[in-house]
Amino acid sequence: MKTVPVYEAKTKLSELLVAVEHGEQVTITRRGRPIARIIAATETPESGQTQRQRVLGTFARLRELRKGIRLGMDVRDAIDEGRD
Repeated sequence: MKTVPVYEAKTKLSELLVAVEHGEQVTITRRGRPIARIIAATETPESGQTQRQRVLGTFARLRELRKGIRLGMDVRDAIDEGRD
């Protein structure tokens, strides 16, 4: 793990980011005390999905969840009942 003071981190940010890309962690210090750590970002499985794909997936899951569920009344009646 590499440790650098704030001023050096500001002046050498690009170099530090290259080091992080290669797996190194960088700790930034102020007056000798650690204040931040730079680590590589990890990609989540959802990061490659577009917003449209996530929305479509959500609606598909909602359709599955509501299968077989019936209100037993008209939608308007259910709305009015919920307002009481």
